Amino acid sequence: MVPLKKLHQAFLRLALLLPAEGGGAPRPRASEVLSQHLLQRGLPHWTSYCVKYSSVRNDQFGLSHFNWEVRGANYHVLRTGCFPFIKYHCSRAPRQDLALQDRCFTALKLINLGIPTLLYGIGSWFLVTVTETVHTRYGPVTVYFLNKEDENAMY
Repeated sequence: MVPLKKLHQAFLRLALLLPAEGGGAPRPRASEVLSQHLLQRGLPHWTSYCVKYSSVRNDQFGLSHFNWEVRGANYHVLRTGCFPFIKYHCSRAPRQDLALQDRCFTALKLINLGIPTLLYGIGSWFLVTVTETVHTRYGPVTVYFLNKEDENAMY
């Protein structure tokens, strides 16, 4: 996975004109944006958003379906890179072993060379209707929604 991660990082630096790691303004980790977003939303039942690759450090590379705990609330997170975004879909649910599902989703993305996720990202760019600011220790980060989410909606 390490060679793939390095190749991915090199592609992003080139495509987004990002400085080499350690250069430029510090960016928050994608995981910090995830946690802060969930907290700002009051630990919702679910949420689905995109964040630009250029706004965060991609510390969750290689994770497709995983548990994420924030202040005692566990979420099942579906995550994929869909250039120029990272897409998150989070549903509050009890912790369970998601390793097999994670491997299957990752394998599907590799088998199809990421083409569907690339198309999803490009399409998302044109369909974003709502933004929200997530406050991190490195400053504000904009997250993008394809539609307005209803507060406290179960689905």
